[in-house]
Amino acid sequence: MYVFLMQRISAIALLVFLTIHMIVVHYPPFHIDFSQIIQRMDQPIWKAIDIAFLLAVLVHALAGAYVVLTDFEKLYKYKKVLAVAAVVIGVLAFIYGTMTVLAFTPPESVVSFSG
Repeated sequence: MYVFLMQRISAIALLVFLTIHMIVVHYPPFHIDFSQIIQRMDQPIWKAIDIAFLLAVLVHALAGAYVVLTDFEKLYKYKKVLAVAAVVIGVLAFIYGTMTVLAFTPPESVVSFSG
């Protein structure tokens, strides 16, 4: 039941984050060019949004993969192993992605070009 709820909650979060992404990056009047995207990625609020987006994607994808794999009778007996594997992969991917987002700083050429 928890996997079902995680899947649904992360789906709602994905709708919110995808809407924000599409509006800010792709549609006027908010459409921004590449240099503005680089500057946006340096702001703490956008880093937090990107990290939350990453979490929603990982939860949704890994919960979905877990459900699909446990639907097979041959794999159902490995349910706990698959759950542990999904959690380990999710935690490692989240740590790696978060470190990448937090470490990002725009190159000097982009900052001086746009400023």
